Amino acid sequence: MALFQIQKAKNDEFYFILRATGNNETILKSEMYRTKSGCSNGITSVKNNVPLDNRYDRLTAKNGQYYFNLKAANGEVIGTSELYNTTASRDHGIDLVKAQAPTAGTEDLT
Repeated sequence: MALFQIQKAKNDEFYFILRATGNNETILKSEMYRTKSGCSNGITSVKNNVPLDNRYDRLTAKNGQYYFNLKAANGEVIGTSELYNTTASRDHGIDLVKAQAPTAGTEDLT
């Protein structure tokens, strides 16, 4: 099962990382939140939005690699993936998020 990790940045803001089961790779990272409770709400939003395919923007970075953004119902980005070398790898990352995020636990590393 994947795991959400809540972390605190040097500027005292909070963010989460969703790590994949098995290889512990980062598959989704949030934007910054001013409060830990805001970060926790972001995790809840991820869990609610991951099943919906229309919540994913499949994008290409300036360097030619691929990534995706997961958006909330209001269109705000709630998570960004790591960079992938192929569109197939990016799409596999989306499948992992869809499969693992809804039941992922949360670890507070702050």
